[in-house]
Amino acid sequence: MHKANRAAVVGAAAAALLVSTFAVAAGATPENAAQHTKPKSDVAARTLGALGKRADLRIGTAVDMSALASDAPYRAKAAGEFSSVTPENVMKWEAVEPRRGTYDWAAADRLVDFAEENGQLVRGHTLVWHSQLPAWLNNGDFTPEELRDILHQHITDQAAHFKGKIWQWDVVNEAFDDDGTLRNSIWLRKLGPGYIADAFRWAHRADPKAKLFINDYNIEGVNAKSTALYDLVAQLRKEHVPVHGVGIQGHLDVQYNAPHDIATNMKRFDDLGLETAITEADVRIPMPVDNTELEAQAEAYDVLLRGCLLTERCTDFTVWGFTDKYSWVPGVFKGEGAANILDENFKAKAAYNAMSADLTLAAGRG
Repeated sequence: MHKANRAAVVGAAAAALLVSTFAVAAGATPENAAQHTKPKSDVAARTLGALGKRADLRIGTAVDMSALASDAPYRAKAAGEFSSVTPENVMKWEAVEPRRGTYDWAAADRLVDFAEENGQLVRGHTLVWHSQLPAWLNNGDFTPEELRDILHQHITDQAAHFKGKIWQWDVVNEAFDDDGTLRNSIWLRKLGPGYIADAFRWAHRADPKAKLFINDYNIEGVNAKSTALYDLVAQLRKEHVPVHGVGIQGHLDVQYNAPHDIATNMKRFDDLGLETAITEADVRIPMPVDNTELEAQAEAYDVLLRGCLLTERCTDFTVWGFTDKYSWVPGVFKGEGAANILDENFKAKAAYNAMSADLTLAAGRG
C-alpha cells in the first residue's frame, strides 16, 4: 500500500480506529484465542511487523542485549514480532568507546547480525547525546577545538564501522529543553549550536546512504519544544544540511492526556519533505495497574500510531521495549511501570491489540 493511500484509509476509518481501541481494551479482539487455533503461518502473518509492512510501515522495538542472550522467549518475540530493531544501550558512546580511542563493537555487532538473520532493519541510536557519555569524556578538560575533534572522530568512526548496515541513525538526541531553548549540554557550552549541523554533515560523509534523524521527547504535540525543533530543521534544510527525518520518542504517561494533535504536528515536518518516526514509544502507569489504566494506555499507543499512519512520510513506529519484564521505567520513574505492550509473561495487553487493530485497518484489511 502506498503511504498516501494508507493515510486516506486511516483518515476514512478514524472513527472505527478509535472504537477498536476500546473494543480490544475490553478484550473484543480475538488475538490471544486466535493464536491457539490458527495455523502458525497465519499467526506469523498477524504479527505487528507483518501487519505494518502491509501498511507500508516498519514496526520495531528497542532491544535489551542481555535479555536477548539469556531469555529464549524474549529472543523469539524480538525476532518474530518486529521488522526493525533499535539498540537500547549498546550503540551509546559509553558502551562503544569506554576508553578513548579503544572501541568495543561486540554487543552492537551482535544486534546487527541478529537483525540480518531475521530480515530486520536497524535504527542506530545514538551518535550525539548529552547522557551516557564515557567517564574519560565527562571528566576531561578539553578545549573547544579538542572536543570538536573528538566528536568528529567519534561520529566518523561509529558511522563508518556500521556503514551499509544502518537504516536510520539518531544523529543528535535530545538537543532541546522543554521551553524550546537548546539544552545546556557539554556540546552547546563548548561548541555552540553549530555542533548539530556539523554532526549531520560528518555522519553523512561517513555513511551517505543512511537516513539521518534528529530525535527528542515531549515533541509529540504542537508545543514550544516541537516548534523550536521545527524551526531548527527548517533552517538546516535551507542550509542543505543532510537532515532526513525527525524522531518523536513517544514516552507517555497515563496520568496525562494523550497528544491528540500529533498528526497536525507531524504534518509540519512532512510538509518540509522530512521523514518522521515514532522512535521510543512506551506508556507508563502508576502501580498497581487497574483496567481503566490499561484502557488509557491502549488509547495512548493508539493515538501515537494513528498519528504516524496519518502522516505520509512516517516510516516506522518503534516501541521502547516490548515486555514489562525488561522495562527501563521502574528504575527511573518511582512507583510507575507496566509501560509496554506485553506483560511480564509476554502476554498481549490491550495496547498490543489496539496496535494490531489499527494496522489491520490501515492496510485495508478491516
